Amino acid sequence: MKIHQLSAEEALTSLNSRHEGLITAEVEHRLKEYGLNQIDEVRGESLLLSFIKEFVHFFALILWLAAGLAFFAEYKQPNGGMATLGYAILGVIVINGLFSFWQQYRAERAITALQKLLPQYVKVIRNGELEQQLVANLVAGDVILLQEGDNVPADCRLLEAFSLRVNNATVTGESLPQTRDALPSTEEHLDHSRNTLLAGTSIVSGEGRAVVFATGMHTEFGKIAHLTQTAVKSVSPLQLEIVRLSRIIAVLAVGLGGVFFLIGHSMGLSFWENFIFAIGIIVANVPEGLLPTVTLSLAMATQRMAKRNALIRHLPSVEALGSATVICTDKTGTLTENRMAVSTLYFAGQLLTPTVIQRQPELVQTHRQFFEDALLCHNLKETMRDGQWQALGDPMEIALVRMAKTCLGETLSYPKINEVPFDTDRKRLSTIHHTPKGVVLYYIVKAR
Repeated sequence: MKIHQLSAEEALTSLNSRHEGLITAEVEHRLKEYGLNQIDEVRGESLLLSFIKEFVHFFALILWLAAGLAFFAEYKQPNGGMATLGYAILGVIVINGLFSFWQQYRAERAITALQKLLPQYVKVIRNGELEQQLVANLVAGDVILLQEGDNVPADCRLLEAFSLRVNNATVTGESLPQTRDALPSTEEHLDHSRNTLLAGTSIVSGEGRAVVFATGMHTEFGKIAHLTQTAVKSVSPLQLEIVRLSRIIAVLAVGLGGVFFLIGHSMGLSFWENFIFAIGIIVANVPEGLLPTVTLSLAMATQRMAKRNALIRHLPSVEALGSATVICTDKTGTLTENRMAVSTLYFAGQLLTPTVIQRQPELVQTHRQFFEDALLCHNLKETMRDGQWQALGDPMEIALVRMAKTCLGETLSYPKINEVPFDTDRKRLSTIHHTPKGVVLYYIVKAR
């Protein structure tokens, strides 16, 4: 059976652990066996090899040949201007290669962003005592404590859970926080289980105790990081077209050079005069500007996409994406920012936006109880950043609070004296506040 299908006690036993945690000797042994709890970079081709590849692809080889022929022609007929053309072609090759390499190098560094999603320290029970440890030192079998606001440092199986909800958007794409408990699961797949917490996700509310069963690259998060680094590089439609065009150009250039060499020979010109003239014909038919034009066009498109938070690892992917006619995506949160907003409200038989409702004071007063409920019934953590109100917690609750503030045009500060957390049986969150009317209970039903 898989660990999420076991009971809490069975899960501990399967990992040779206990509620009091591991002892120091066990931790040291497991660190040596499994390594640190961190995202490793897959060793790929060296930077030197990647750099060289930018100068030896098919079209670059044609330009190298054209530059060589230009210098050879200059050697045979000095002061003919062919050296200038040769240096220009070399400049095109070097600048294009350096630019392409730098663009790819920057994109490959994106893996470091994945590591920032993991916390630096975690509360762990070892030798029967609670202590704070570096996340990198976690091992399978460690018992850790998590609470609202914490990031999950490794794949864990819950031992205890109290009104625990987790945001899985970074791993599974789920936009809404998911309820978690410590009961055995009947699900086949780990990421659908209600008793597991995955590395890279975050605790939205509640608290719990969990045992680590996978660390580092063995976690679901680590597998995603591995895939991003080992994805097979296929040839894009643009690259195929450039290769085809390069071959056509090479054949035409050499063919024209040969034809004019034969014409010169028939006219009685010397061999070297014919040969240098044929070289000039060949070089003139090589479109030196094609390579930098394509590269700069793709780079400009890449920069525009980067401003919209879309990272392009390889320049030719821009054209491949533009050629797509069908795009298959999964759930909200994968391609979106995992943010929600109220766009329309249904009042008095009308569909109205929050901004329109704000301009109708009589409508706001008629439904004031609704707006108060949306504004007060939540368990968000409110902060001020750069002079603006920000909240941490359930995206739906954040959306409702923002909507209520827009419609009411004011912020209510009724002290909260108690709270009944959301659970799957009640399907609602309830909060109790002191108000000018006395003690009032507010609640919001969440059908999930």
